[in-house]
Amino acid sequence: MKKIALILSLVLVLGFPALAQKDKRAQAILDAMSKYYKSLKSYQAAFTYTSAGAGAKESYKGDLIVKNEKFRLLLGGQEVFTDGKVMSTYIKESNEVNVQDYDAAGSGELNPTQIYTIYKRGFDYRFLKEQKQGGRTVEVIELTPNRPKSPIATVQISVDKADKSVRNWLITNKDGKRTTYAITKFTPNVNTPDTYFIFDKSKYPALKLLIYGRKCSE
Repeated sequence: MKKIALILSLVLVLGFPALAQKDKRAQAILDAMSKYYKSLKSYQAAFTYTSAGAGAKESYKGDLIVKNEKFRLLLGGQEVFTDGKVMSTYIKESNEVNVQDYDAAGSGELNPTQIYTIYKRGFDYRFLKEQKQGGRTVEVIELTPNRPKSPIATVQISVDKADKSVRNWLITNKDGKRTTYAITKFTPNVNTPDTYFIFDKSKYPALKLLIYGRKCSE
């Protein structure tokens, strides 16, 4: 579960209600970005995850598809399926799946369907700069969590100036660890059936089924 937790730790660690000082230019950019993602019926993002700190470095390629409250995430030999009711995490190495009830509003959930609105809860933010990134112009915003005990020092979000999509996240911890999510390909409004977000155990022979946190029996 480690790799999956890493990609979405931003939601868990920084989703705090608080008052914050806002940079008007930064807020306009973030609001436009959020509005764009909310307007989409679905989207797919291929990305590269890189983490470096304390002499260690790791890198993985990942893929995420989001459709309303549903998502499916592939990263580092693990897949997370969520249909809005149940979350299933499949671990390829051990050929097992962990299943739990899913609550999008729960403070303990990993929820990429809301990652583009987290800046509204508990951050100061400011506009840093415009720069070229992969031949495109991006606007870089820095977020700082209001909660002193947060292990996060800053989060930098690079928003495409033309289409308002996110091109890069850079998370810097107070211990110096730096984690980057770089979007390599973004496709809006992908045609994806609802069944794509449901784990189908018939496609995984000799599966070890581990169920926890379910209200219903299997």
